[in-house]
Amino acid sequence: MPRILVTDDRAASRELIRSMLESAGYQVDEAENGLEALKIIQQNPPDLVLLDLQMPLMDGFGLVRELRERNLLDKVLVVALTASAMQGDSERAIQEGFSGYITKPVRLGELRNQLGRLLNP
Repeated sequence: MPRILVTDDRAASRELIRSMLESAGYQVDEAENGLEALKIIQQNPPDLVLLDLQMPLMDGFGLVRELRERNLLDKVLVVALTASAMQGDSERAIQEGFSGYITKPVRLGELRNQLGRLLNP
C-alpha cells in the first residue's frame, strides 16, 4: 500500500485530502509545514508527497530545494498543491522538480489520475 505524506498548513485541507486518500486505499501521514515534512522524509521517505506551495516556515518550493540538495528528491515523488494557480505556476513547479501539480480545491478524479500515473507508471 503506497504511503503518502500530505503537507499543508491548513488542518481542514489535510483532513479532506486524508479522507480522499484513505478511501482509495492509501496510507497517509501529515505535516503542517515544509520543515516538519523534511524531518518525516529524512526519517522514513513516503512514496509520494502532496505539498502545498504556500506555507509558513518553509514553503513547497523551499522543501523541494532542500530535498534536491540532500539528494532525497530522487527517492520521493512530490506533487504541488495550490489554491492560487497563476499562469506559469505549473511549468515553474515542474522545472523546480515537482512530479505533478494539482489545484485546490482538490477533485477526487484528478487526484486519483495523478497518483495512478505517478505511482503505477
